Amino acid sequence: MPLRSALAAVLVAVIWGVNFVVIDAGLDGMPPTLFVALRFAVVLVPAIFFVPRPTARVRDVLLIGAFMSLGQFGLLYTALALGMPPGLASLVLQAQVVLTVVFAAFALRELPTRRQLAGVLIGAVGLLVVAAGRGAATPAVAFVVTLAAAASWAIGNVISRRVGARAGSGPLAGLSMTVWSSLVVPVPMLLLSLAIDGADAVGFALTHLTVAQLLSTAYTAWLASLVGYGVWNTLLARHAASAVVPFTMLVPPVGMLAAWLVQGEVPTVFEAVGGVILLAGVALATSAARPGPPFRLRSRRAATPLARSGASRP
Repeated sequence: MPLRSALAAVLVAVIWGVNFVVIDAGLDGMPPTLFVALRFAVVLVPAIFFVPRPTARVRDVLLIGAFMSLGQFGLLYTALALGMPPGLASLVLQAQVVLTVVFAAFALRELPTRRQLAGVLIGAVGLLVVAAGRGAATPAVAFVVTLAAAASWAIGNVISRRVGARAGSGPLAGLSMTVWSSLVVPVPMLLLSLAIDGADAVGFALTHLTVAQLLSTAYTAWLASLVGYGVWNTLLARHAASAVVPFTMLVPPVGMLAAWLVQGEVPTVFEAVGGVILLAGVALATSAARPGPPFRLRSRRAATPLARSGASRP
């Protein structure tokens, strides 16, 4: 990956790392699904009136929004509201890296090498250590919901990669994809909040917005979504998923440092050890070193469109 793209990926990782503490601060007194709806309403308006629609098929745009935005953040915000510490959430969410490798193998035929398969297994062990040794203040359901958010993000990564490979004439505009894929978020999240929290709670939250909630919405909508995912989708369209997703390894250190500075959050010994194992698995699964032989031999069938495009395997 060129240096300019690498620096852009680092910037996204820093923005996303701080994002967890910012979200947690805004959730005080705000229903999580309503907060997601508010965030993506701000992403859409007024950007959708100025950003052209992406060249991808409408179905692909909606699928990316459903998994990378609706699913991921609906689950993440819910997990934080259930008591998931923001620093630990930034770590567990990085399970999306190894899940991306797994899902890409099935969906894109980007078959993993033995090295990458070993990394996936090591990452899974790290997650088990974190889960088993999590602090008493971290509910099990919050951990599981965060892991589900990671799976949703991984599926979104794979779909975005597939759509980018189909473009043929060039990478999709990341900002365009980010804005238009957000169309699937506000209304479903608002309706879900009305069903769960009730109209009175939703009305009260919207008419009594605090400064923290307004600042959190601005940060998450403009920086984390428009800037962060605009750059991220562009990188995924230009480069193989295996070259892009490793940069999210920087998110947990930034997120945990921000949580420590702002909230005094200190991980347990098991969380720290499990986190190191998880990140080691991520590093191995997405290693830029020369790949070894694939775990399974390729079929003799004709190469897929992705293979013909020259994209490398993760």
